[in-house]
Amino acid sequence: MLPKLAPKDRALVWGLVGGIPLYLARWEQRSSIGENLRRLVCTPGGLLLTAGELSLATDLGSGDLSRQVLYAIARGRTKHGEIADAVRTEPARALEQLIDLRIIERVVPVTENPRHTRQRRYRIADNFLAFWLGVVDRYRPEIERGLGESILSVLLSDLDDHLGPIWEDAFRMHLRLLAERGDLGEGIVAIGSFWTTADPPVEIDAVALAGRARTAVLIGEAKWSRQVDGARVRRVLERKAEALPKVRDPLELAVCARETVSNADGALVVTAADIFPSA
Repeated sequence: MLPKLAPKDRALVWGLVGGIPLYLARWEQRSSIGENLRRLVCTPGGLLLTAGELSLATDLGSGDLSRQVLYAIARGRTKHGEIADAVRTEPARALEQLIDLRIIERVVPVTENPRHTRQRRYRIADNFLAFWLGVVDRYRPEIERGLGESILSVLLSDLDDHLGPIWEDAFRMHLRLLAERGDLGEGIVAIGSFWTTADPPVEIDAVALAGRARTAVLIGEAKWSRQVDGARVRRVLERKAEALPKVRDPLELAVCARETVSNADGALVVTAADIFPSA
């Protein structure tokens, strides 16, 4: 995927458009991120400016409630009650429809049984649709009226906040590949995120469970930052591990950043060069 880009930029493009061949083919590798977004998003009729509406029309037709649910999720209303408040009606049927269409995913803490837990969140499954709904569409009317050049700098400033959760998902995907190769030890049965509703709440970006007892054997954190202090992340992870129901001793730690992790001190280090290696 886009072999001429540096891994950190490849990660960013994947976070915006996923692996859709048409969008990747139109991404100019010799141009900057800003220049590509100026052409594809911040120009009236730009490919990425208009593609989201076409995708929704194709998948959902005139399903107004499903659209409202999608917009609510894209803007951070990820729990059932939050979505219901946003759309002002019961969203269960629309949520199931969107799951069946693979437009959204239902996510539960990796330590929970999906059939029994009430700790459920929803996320948009497609990177491009998440970008279009969460960032692009709010500016679309004014871009079509000619304000694209002025909006470009604001849109670029939105990217770091938008890409954080997507980078965490890329980190979990990479850990699953390592587990499949046997690099995380034997008997890995699940890798996912973890959170609690306690006060204060605890969130861990990635937890690997092993064996029939589903014991946590690795936990990790991903930062959408070019550089991360591994020692600082280690201290935070060690505190968070106390919230897990079953933990192996010693517990492995993983730290993920776009370019470098300093002071790793034995932790598994993951960067964009690992997740998106050059061909």
